[in-house]
Parts: sequence; C-alpha cells; structure tokens
Amino acid sequence: MKGAIAAGHTLTAEAGARVLAGGGNAFDACIAAAFVSWVAESPLTGPGAGGFLLAHRNSADAHGPRDELLDFFVEVPGRGLRPDDVREMERLEVAFDADTTQVFLIGAAACAVPGTVAGLAEAHRRYGTIPWAELLAPAIEVARSGLEVTETQAFFHTILDGVLRWGPDGRRIYGERAPLGPGDRIVFADLAGTLEQLAADGAASFYRGNLAERICAYVLELGGRITGDDLAAYRVVRRRPVRVPYRGHELVSNPPPSAGGVLIAFVLRVLDRLGPLRPSGSAAAVATVAEAMREASRVRGGSFSRELPRGGLAGRLLADERIDEAAERVGRAAREGIREHTGAPSTTHISVVDADGNAASLSASTGCGSGIVVPGTGIHLNNMLGETDLNPDDGRVRPGRRLSSMMAPSVLVAGGRPRLVLGSAGSIRLRAAILQIVLNVVDHGFTVADAIAAPRIHLDGDVLHLEGGVDPGVADTLEERGYDVVRWGEPNLYFGGAAAVGLGGDGTFEAAGDPRRGGAGVVVR
Repeated sequence: MKGAIAAGHTLTAEAGARVLAGGGNAFDACIAAAFVSWVAESPLTGPGAGGFLLAHRNSADAHGPRDELLDFFVEVPGRGLRPDDVREMERLEVAFDADTTQVFLIGAAACAVPGTVAGLAEAHRRYGTIPWAELLAPAIEVARSGLEVTETQAFFHTILDGVLRWGPDGRRIYGERAPLGPGDRIVFADLAGTLEQLAADGAASFYRGNLAERICAYVLELGGRITGDDLAAYRVVRRRPVRVPYRGHELVSNPPPSAGGVLIAFVLRVLDRLGPLRPSGSAAAVATVAEAMREASRVRGGSFSRELPRGGLAGRLLADERIDEAAERVGRAAREGIREHTGAPSTTHISVVDADGNAASLSASTGCGSGIVVPGTGIHLNNMLGETDLNPDDGRVRPGRRLSSMMAPSVLVAGGRPRLVLGSAGSIRLRAAILQIVLNVVDHGFTVADAIAAPRIHLDGDVLHLEGGVDPGVADTLEERGYDVVRWGEPNLYFGGAAAVGLGGDGTFEAAGDPRRGGAGVVVR
C-alpha cells in the first residue's frame, strides 16, 4: 500500500514504512512504529508511557465513527491503599546549559498508571489488519541487535542522564559512568524480552499477568502507589474529537479532559475570524499569531483546569460570542502594539496516512521519566504525577482519575480526506508548533517539510521568543511595538519537535520529521 509516515527517529519511521510497503494500513504502520520508538526513542517513550491516538478512517471502511480519539493517557494510582499514605517524590535538578536549570520530580512516588500498552492493543483490535506479533517483530529486532545513538538522541541522554541512570537497572542499560554520546551503541535485552512476552501473550500480561506483578511489587517496594487493582482496572477511553473549521479545512484534535487540542482549536477559530495571515513572516502576521497565543493563555487561567473533566468546556470556549471578543482584542493589539502586560523534551509523535485515506496521529510520553526501571523488564515508568502542570494536587486525588495533557495529535481534513496529519513534542510549546504548521500549510501554501522547518515563535507570558531564521527587521518592529523579544540564534528543540504527513488533492504524499530533533519522514511509493 502507498502512504507516508513521519516520526521522531529514522528507525521509527522506517519500521512503519515497511509495514505500509507490505500491505498494512496506516494504523498497522503506526502501531509497529510506536513499538520501535520504545527502543529508538527510549528517553521519551516506552511501555511505561501514556498517550493518545487520533484515528481518521476512510468512510468506506469505517465501522463506527469516522474520527475517534483513543485516550490511553496515565491515571492516578492507589486503589486499595490508604489515601493519606502519599510519599514524597525525589527532586532532581537538571542543567540545560550554564544559565538554565529545572527541578524534576521523579522516583516511585511520581509514577502514574501507564496506558500505552493498552492503547496500542486497542488500536490493533479496532483498526489493525496485520497480526499483532508481526507488528512487534521490528521492535524486538532493534532491541536485540541494538542501535547507535544519534546526535539528537545524545542530547536527550545528556539532559536526562540523572533520570535515565538514577536506579541500578537504568545504569545497567545506559552505562555506569557517563551519558551516552553520538555513535555509542545501546542494546535493550530486557526490553526485548518484554516485547516478546507482549507479542506472545498480548497486553493482558502487562495489566493482569506476570509483568503486572513485577511492576507493582517494585513500585510499592520503593514507596510508589501503583497496585495490581490499578493495572487490572485500566481501560482505554474512546472520545469524540474536538472539531473546528479553518479556511475551508477542518481541524480534528484531542478533546477535553486534555487541554492541547481545544486550545489549538480556539486559536484557529480566532485567526479564522481575522482573515488570512499575509505576508508570511511579516511583523503583522507574527504579532497576530502572538496575540492569539496570548488569548489562549488567558482562557487557560481561572477555572479552566477544573472545567476540563466536566464536559461542555469545548462548546463554551468555541462559542461565537467568545471568539468574537477574543478576535477583537487580537486585532487591536496586533495593530496598535502592547498596551498592558498580562520544560524538557518529553514526548514523541508519529503521523501516518495511507492510500485509502486512513490516518493515524499518535503522541506518547513518559514525561521526563521517573528513573524507575522495573528489574529484568526494561520498563521505564513515567513521572506524570510529578508534572505539576498536569497534576497540581501532587497525586492527592481519587485513584483512577485520568490526568490531563497538552498532547494534541491532530488531523486537518479537506474534502473529507486527511490533508495533513500532525503532532509535536514540546510540553506547553507543542500546541504553538502544531498551530504554526497548520498556518504555514493553509495560509501560506508551504510544503509539509517547509512548514515544519520554518522558524517559529512562542509567547511565554510577556516574553516573545523568536526562533533563529526570523527576519531581524521583523524582530526590531516587534520590539518597537512593545514586545519583550528574545532572539534565538538558530533553530532549537525548545520550539517543539513535530512530525507530519500530507496527502494532496492529486494523491501525492509528503512526509517530514522535525530537523530540530533528528526526525524523519518516509513516502512509500
């Protein structure tokens, strides 16, 4: 089958491309690539992660909704334990450079119930056509034979070294003395064994079998709260995606209780109301996008977090009256200037489209990782309870609650077919990356590769970050208008790490990974 795939690592993308070439559909390719990402992108994802898969199905093949979101993000643990028995998380300070540090909360107390294994199994059950074991085979092969660390992966290993080698099994995998560098070889023998067990026994062994027992025993021993009841009760949740029109297209994305998709939808509706952003890269266009980002930050305050799980938030946020008010403020600020002032890479993304018009958009993350690698399994558990932006109550909520996320796997539909399948890493900055790629394709007519590579902006409070490549004259004009501008000298992973594929009206495919993180795209012809 023809198609295209983009991902955060060459091996990840190539595994999915081989499945497409062998006759698998977009979902088969996405699942196989996701398993390989556990090995090739181990600092960012793995069986201990949580995530989301947005499925867009060709109407001729769809049984049930044409678009649906599989939510397999992490849950709060602690079923069967006393609610007041919450241990302190470990604090680890990480230096990004000489001037920038960040404190991560890790250890067993930071581990939430992982959902990625269940999510991939549910995706296979609903959409897959290739046998489950065949889709795990490429990952098993890479884990057994090992791989060389790329320059980008070496950066991840350096930044996250204190997490990756925090415990004894982490040091056994990633080395005893120093972070892995470019060209170093790494083998995942224990993870290969886990993959083989999943291939033979399915996801059940992870949630109710031998693997579940080993995960719970180790986490509880170290003061965490994941119990056998937590794993046995975990279920993938099917959700209706958020949808918003934009200049003759329709964006389909991750709905509440996650935040990223609905905030991107909000900004697109505001920009749609204001008209085309031209010329590309001009001070006026940059200011308009920056002010729309400010509006998203504005609505994210107040009661937004409390309303996310309750239903109806998307409808209220995207109502015409609210969009009109926001568009008026954005237009005025972009014209007149500002009158008043108002983390680490941790996600990977895979985008796939096939010749039948099926599309899969998958984002997954272990956070920065907890440092807890379950002995003999290669399973590095997430630290999502330590992500205070997602879990401000430090885990002191009822077990089983699904956490929120900024991840926003998305599909841009035109004429009933997927025009663009995309998503990004980048923590809070990933929604800005996704937004700007959509604008580059729709408003400015960029190719997928150019849309991803184009310099980005990010509004952080009162500070407007301009990535290397933004015209210096534009930066000068924005400063004159009152923006506190930070000029970056070159492209940087700070601005996200996207992966996107496109399907043109003439049936041609495009695919590109983000050069900021060594991503790759493959078109299968």
